[in-house]
Amino acid sequence: MQLEIRPDPAEVGRARKWARSRLAGSGISADEPVAETLVLLVSELVTNAVVHTGCPAVLRLLLTGVCEDAAGGPAGTVRLEVADSCDRAPAPRCADGDATGGRGLALVDGLADRWGWTREGSGKRIWCEMDRGAAGSPEPRVGTRAAAAHGDFAFEAV
Repeated sequence: MQLEIRPDPAEVGRARKWARSRLAGSGISADEPVAETLVLLVSELVTNAVVHTGCPAVLRLLLTGVCEDAAGGPAGTVRLEVADSCDRAPAPRCADGDATGGRGLALVDGLADRWGWTREGSGKRIWCEMDRGAAGSPEPRVGTRAAAAHGDFAFEAV
């Protein structure tokens, strides 16, 4: 499932609405913690693409094995991707306490189970994944810090 995004800040709200609809249509109810977190992640990644690139982007939502596990609990992985045609790699941003921006990928790093970015043609793709049922889990998540040695992962904010 994908949504084309224009380089307009109003697209962020449209992307959130689209994501909520697609998640609900895939059996992930709005009251599941993972749904709320995924919508926040959509908001952050689309905002980064719209604000920092000035290019159109494509939001993709991929659901792998979204179902109930053997015990009747939620299972599966949801992957969000935002691809744009901007050739600039994500760049570090360090927001001070009063700043109203600059924390997008720090939130992604803290909330997603995994995330990273790759060059794609003349642009890039930033992605994150959440394991359904993992929201609120006390187990540590594998984020960019653990995966940075694999090359395509980043600590940077866009």
